[in-house]
Amino acid sequence: MADLLVVEGLTAGWGDAVIVEDVSLSLAAGDSLAVLGRNGVGKTTLLASLMGLTRWRRGALRLAGRELSRLPTFARARAGLGWVPQDRGLYPSLTVEEHLSAVARKGPWTAERVYRLFPRLAERRQHHGLELSGGEQQMVAIARALMVNPRVLLLDEPMEGLAPLVVQELMNVTREIVAAGDTALVLVEQHVRLALSLTRSALVLDRGRVVHRGTSEELLADSARLHRLLGVA
Repeated sequence: MADLLVVEGLTAGWGDAVIVEDVSLSLAAGDSLAVLGRNGVGKTTLLASLMGLTRWRRGALRLAGRELSRLPTFARARAGLGWVPQDRGLYPSLTVEEHLSAVARKGPWTAERVYRLFPRLAERRQHHGLELSGGEQQMVAIARALMVNPRVLLLDEPMEGLAPLVVQELMNVTREIVAAGDTALVLVEQHVRLALSLTRSALVLDRGRVVHRGTSEELLADSARLHRLLGVA
């Protein structure tokens, strides 16, 4: 299967600081990747770099064969990268429906399909951002990214700080997105076993460099390696 997303030798950071160095990865259409690592190793910076928000020093980024590394953030989104940032980035003055309609583009992900995926948002479509619970805000952030109809969806810590029932609901949603096959997924997540259970392949960063890559299933089954790489008991 041909690669949809290709990153080669990405070196980037903030200001004069290099945070990720010589990172390479690839995903096919409908594929899923967990990006793992201890705190501060560059996971969020990697996603921000793919979206063009950091100081890009060298490397290549191609989506469906198109080079994106010199494009601004909005052009990368138009090309097919969808991003759910760690802080969700909702606007207090907009309703759920307005968050979705403001970014909607033609494609398989429509408002009706998103509301089927998140029935709770259908019930709260006229509620403003700050009137929603933390879990509902995260649902809006994911739904908004899907409305862009991305070829690749980047999720940054989507389960952070949420109640267990909401985490389970978002896990089910993530599985449904992957199973649909419309969208490849890159998932940054501190809950290591959870992330591995949701993805097909895994990449581990340490000090901004790739120190492991392989299938999620194999890493999940290797307790000794999980402990060595990530401190997971």
